[in-house]
Amino acid sequence: MSPLIWTFLITSLTTSTVIIMASHHWLLAWLSLELNTLSILPIIMRSNHPRTTEAATKYFLIQTTAATLILLASTMNAWQTGSWDIMQTFSPLATTIITMAIMMKLAIAPAHLWYPEILQGSTMTTALIISTWQKIAPLTLLYLLINHLSTNIVLMLGLTSALLGGWTGLNQTQTRKIMAFSSISHMGWLITALCLTPNLATLTMITYMIMTTTMFLSLTTSSSKTLLDLGVSWTHSPILLTITMLTLLSLAGLPPLTGFMPKLLILKELVTTKLLALSTTLALSSLPNLAFYTRMAYLTALTAPPNTTNSEYKWRFKTLMTPLIPMTALLTTLALPITPLLYPTT
Repeated sequence: MSPLIWTFLITSLTTSTVIIMASHHWLLAWLSLELNTLSILPIIMRSNHPRTTEAATKYFLIQTTAATLILLASTMNAWQTGSWDIMQTFSPLATTIITMAIMMKLAIAPAHLWYPEILQGSTMTTALIISTWQKIAPLTLLYLLINHLSTNIVLMLGLTSALLGGWTGLNQTQTRKIMAFSSISHMGWLITALCLTPNLATLTMITYMIMTTTMFLSLTTSSSKTLLDLGVSWTHSPILLTITMLTLLSLAGLPPLTGFMPKLLILKELVTTKLLALSTTLALSSLPNLAFYTRMAYLTALTAPPNTTNSEYKWRFKTLMTPLIPMTALLTTLALPITPLLYPTT
């Protein structure tokens, strides 16, 4: 893919997301969602492999179905209320359909089965874009509509997503699929936070995007596509090894790393609002995530596979580490002490 086409696609992808964030009209939002989908498809297919073509086809079908549901629901709402304003969506049937569509776009359980397959069929860089930037557009619509949606349904979907994301990630051996189920679980925490307060949801989303970016960049640098690859990643760079291990533990939500911050605040808000059963179940749902993150960290840093001459001296070669990794790694590991600055807890 030529640099000009690549620049055009990235610009189109960025512009469509920004338009959605700035729009209050359903037709403009739907048009931007379609532009967003059409912009990411060539990026998914750029490696000319049958798996990427399959992933792009699946992504197109899922996203188009969700966008069609949004157009249907917004048309029904405009027919009943006479308004295309996103904030004026009062029809119960329309809000239900839009909830289904947004959950499908966000890969919230039970509409999550397409997500791991698409990430597995994409390159690491494309998987990073799908896991981070592509979440912003549907989340923007969810922010605008959250006051019109059923809180109980959204909380139940969040809990289901957190549970299934953890349990189904336990038996995975591909790093991209593990990151996909990790994303599903984090989205469950995020929409739970959105039901409590939008500020906390924003903090959760930013934290998730920083941690996921660091993890994908580390996996890309070490070319770790499976758990077996993680076992020999120590030969690349000791610094990268440490960053990968700490990022995994931060994704697991262990203190004193940054990933502990959103989970602590979400559980605190749930307890404050007397949702004790939900907070307990949500806290327990993070244990399967902790299990497979700890397994990945163990394979990365605490195992020593049989050495060969090539692997022993591999560290002598210069590792091409992107300059973004140190900055994101710093935010991934050391942002917990500034929690009072980011979110007032009193």
